[in-house]
Amino acid sequence: MTQFADITLNGVRLQAWADGSLYWPDGQTLIVSDLHLEKGSSYARRGQMLPPYDSRATLERLDRALTGRAVRRLICLGDSFHDQGAADRLGGDERNALIALTEQVETIWIAGNHDPAPPPDFGGMVVEDLVEGGLVFRHEADTQTGWGEISGHYHPKAGLSAKGRRLSGPCFMEDGRRLIMPAFGSYTGGLSVLDPVYRPLFQTGFRVHITSRHGVLSVSEDRLRQSNRAEAGASARLLRR
Repeated sequence: MTQFADITLNGVRLQAWADGSLYWPDGQTLIVSDLHLEKGSSYARRGQMLPPYDSRATLERLDRALTGRAVRRLICLGDSFHDQGAADRLGGDERNALIALTEQVETIWIAGNHDPAPPPDFGGMVVEDLVEGGLVFRHEADTQTGWGEISGHYHPKAGLSAKGRRLSGPCFMEDGRRLIMPAFGSYTGGLSVLDPVYRPLFQTGFRVHITSRHGVLSVSEDRLRQSNRAEAGASARLLRR
């Protein structure tokens, strides 16, 4: 495994990193999606208690991603805040960290379905989408969009079995035409790339770049489906015993 996978999207060279961020070297731009800041406190208000450190962990990881590359601009692809009250629930340290981050680099907040109007308190610019250099940045993929679309929203994940071991995790999903980002937030979960919801977006197949603490593993759709069928067959044989 390597720390990032090279991707060419609409002729633009990109890097899909193991931390779940996408780097555009020529644009000195870092792209992340679905931070879902303060998701933990949102669940706590409904009686589902989770450790209240998700925002801190997410922001610390984002700071490391910014520090590790030459970045002049950060694009957050929507659902940066889990809900409209998330900004008010941020702790003081997290608020200061977020303000320091937007003072460090030009920041663009793409509106998401969880945060259609990201709060202006933290600096940066809020837009519905952004078109630049052959790329289109938005929160949710649009089947009518042409080449170069980069989006989030679905939190794709993939699993693969090989040589008796299984690797499963968030992933980048792309076909050279469009790319869907993994969720960057700490409490975000995911939707399998084999779910039918993706079919209208990737009608001629796709590749995934599975992220883990060990690096990035790039896999074709065919190999994923073969692995899935093999696992299903093995499970069926065990049930028949």
